[in-house]
Amino acid sequence: MKQTAAFFDIDGTLYREGLITEVFKKLIRYEIIEPERWYKEVKPDYDRWDQRVGNYDDYLLRMASIYMEAIKGLHQSQIDFIAKKVVGQKGNRVYTYTRDRIQFHKDHRHLLIVVSGSPDELVREMAEKHGFDLHIGTKYELKDSVYTGEVKPMWDAKSKENAIYRLVDEYDIDLETSYAYGDTMGDFSMLKMVGNPTIINATKEVYQRINKDEDLRKRINVIVERKDMIYRLVPEHIEVLS
Repeated sequence: MKQTAAFFDIDGTLYREGLITEVFKKLIRYEIIEPERWYKEVKPDYDRWDQRVGNYDDYLLRMASIYMEAIKGLHQSQIDFIAKKVVGQKGNRVYTYTRDRIQFHKDHRHLLIVVSGSPDELVREMAEKHGFDLHIGTKYELKDSVYTGEVKPMWDAKSKENAIYRLVDEYDIDLETSYAYGDTMGDFSMLKMVGNPTIINATKEVYQRINKDEDLRKRINVIVERKDMIYRLVPEHIEVLS
């Protein structure tokens, strides 16, 4: 008998920001990344996003690029230590809606799967903390337990699509009865693949793309969580103002 799965993104979908942001702060604190790199290379992208004139994904990708350089030559145990610290301190900073949906899927014995662009070490810790069955994150390559500087990304839509097809074959998953939760263009293919897709605090880019896809627009569940309120929106009644 085929299984029903629930695929969850982490950054901006479960966790209320980007997990790699927290790792980046720790790398600066432990003097693995020089603070000047934040101000010169990352802060401009952050400021543009913070002032709502830039793209949040650009900010995250800039950090991911520096992260990849910074961990080259580090031992896996160092990043494992940092990942445990980050999730131990910040792992409960999640959206109420998503936390409740995780419990819903546990109650219904669905296969719970994280598919995230965050570093796999972080994804593993979050998956264990919140009771997921499986996890897939961005793989920073190792040789003899030392990071080489090579990466197998999981932040783009195509990588997530390929990963899900592998899981479908391995675990006999029925995509038609399955669920997916995401918030950016990196999650678009994941949302399109399942019968029950949900976007949470979606970026304008992914919402506009969904809106052009008639089939997906009919199926999508649109959720916005702000402060202590959760809103379910009807796509045909949404007007994007900017």
